[in-house]
Amino acid sequence: MDRLHGKVAIVTGGGNGVGKEHALLLASEGAMVVVNDLGENAESTASEINNSGGKAISVQGNVAEWETGERLVSAAIESFGDLHILINNAGMLRDAMSFSMNEKQFDEVIAVHLKGHFVCARAAAVYWRKQAKSGTESPRRIIHTSSESGLFGGPGQSNYASAKGGILTLSITLGRELSKYGVTTNVVAPRARTGLTDYIQSMAAPEDPEDFDIYNPANVSPFVVWLCTDEAQEINGQAFIVGGSGIWWMRNWSHQNSVKLDAERWTLDTIDSHRFLLFGEMETGLPKFEAPPFS
Repeated sequence: MDRLHGKVAIVTGGGNGVGKEHALLLASEGAMVVVNDLGENAESTASEINNSGGKAISVQGNVAEWETGERLVSAAIESFGDLHILINNAGMLRDAMSFSMNEKQFDEVIAVHLKGHFVCARAAAVYWRKQAKSGTESPRRIIHTSSESGLFGGPGQSNYASAKGGILTLSITLGRELSKYGVTTNVVAPRARTGLTDYIQSMAAPEDPEDFDIYNPANVSPFVVWLCTDEAQEINGQAFIVGGSGIWWMRNWSHQNSVKLDAERWTLDTIDSHRFLLFGEMETGLPKFEAPPFS
C-alpha cells in the first residue's frame, strides 16, 4: 500500500545522507518529491527516483536565502499541483570551541540550520494558510531535523547546538500557529552516519555486510516518513531521537520545583533562606548528558 499516494513533498538537503533516504522512501510510498540541495546531488537523487518509477524534480538552492523557500514551494505546486509535506534536513558543520570560533563560522551554521528551517517552513505556511482560508483542507506535515547536540548541548558546537536547539522551539511555535490549518510540525534528531559524521570512526559501517548497520541513515527514514502519513495527525510539536532500531520520544525543560512568597518581592536574603525549599537535594550543576543508549 502506498501510504502517501498523491502527496507532494519537499526534502531539503536531499542530495545525500539522511535527506536522500527520506526522499527515496517518500517516493516509494507514492509521494511526488521536490529534492533540494546546493549541488548536483539533488539531480542525482531525483533521477534515481524517476528511474525507479517515481516522480521527482530537483531544485538547487541555499535554504538560508529567503527566495529559496518560495522557489521550492512554487516548484512543488507548478510541477505536482500541491504541497503536503516539508522535510527540513539541510545542514552543515563549522565546529570550534566557543573561544576559538569566529563570526563567519557562527553565522553560517545558524543561517543554514535555524534560518533555513524557518525560510522553508514560512513559505509552506503562507501557501497552506491560503489553502485553508479558501476551503481546501488537507493534512499537512513539517518534519524538522535537530540533533542530540541540540537536545543536550555539544562541546565545540555552540553554533550548531544553538541552531538545533532553536529548531526545537521553532517547531513548537509553528505547531501552535499552524495546527488550525491542519499542519503538524515535529522534530527528529537522527543518529546516523552522514557527511557531517563520517570522520567519527565508531560510526563506520560494519566490516561484515551481513551485520545490521546501526548507523545507516536509511534507519531513520521510516519513522520520518510515518510522521508524514495521515496516521500521525495527532502528533504535533514533539521531538524524537531516531537511529538503529530505536525511536526515543524526548521531553526536556520540564518544571522541577517552585517556591512562591506571599505577595512580596524576593531579596537576596530571602532567596538564601528559601534555597533548600527550592533546590532541596537536586543536582544544580550542568544537566547530565542522558542520550539514550542503542541497546
